[in-house]
Amino acid sequence: MRIVVSEFMSLDGVVQAPGGPEEDTDGGFAHGGWSLPHFDPEVMGGAIGAKFATVEALLFGRRTFAGMAAAWPERAGDPFADQMNAIEKHVVTSTLTADDITWTNSSVIPGAGALEAIGALRARDGGDLAVMGSVTLVRSLIEAGLVDELNLMIEPVVLGGGKRIFTDDGVGRTFELVDSQVAGTGVLICTYRPIAASVATGHSDELYQDPSAPPVSPT
Repeated sequence: MRIVVSEFMSLDGVVQAPGGPEEDTDGGFAHGGWSLPHFDPEVMGGAIGAKFATVEALLFGRRTFAGMAAAWPERAGDPFADQMNAIEKHVVTSTLTADDITWTNSSVIPGAGALEAIGALRARDGGDLAVMGSVTLVRSLIEAGLVDELNLMIEPVVLGGGKRIFTDDGVGRTFELVDSQVAGTGVLICTYRPIAASVATGHSDELYQDPSAPPVSPT
């Protein structure tokens, strides 16, 4: 299985609480629900639906799981909600037990040894193991090199601070852009996959080594 991460992201890299004002106010975050005004049902909804067609199971951190488990069962009858409710689900948590879980077809991955357990899921044959939200979990997966695809909906808004999925660990990671779309609301829908290459560096002087072909020409 591939581990596929999908996030709504601001221009300054924030992914915290895109869905509602009270979703996550950690750190005094005051912009909950920032993504909704930029949602394009035709383009963004179509992209989300197309990606979900290859999903075999879902993987969540505890906070995101709790929000999803509270919301989706109430939406039963909608085709996407029915799919969300029926699909295999896993939650990484150190506080919840199997007895605490009521969302259909859900199981607990204990926090201790979670990366090993997720690696075992990833080694299974089948469709995608999709991760939504779950910022802390996603950061750990990226650090561990367990993410096979990033689907980012980059929205035309700067939030000035909040939770991000990329760490400041000083490790360079290289990705390739394999697909992109532009929504009517200005959202960039980008699909990235990691490549096994070190971060390349260079110097701007290299652009001027051929005097007959300057990098910028006046119009």
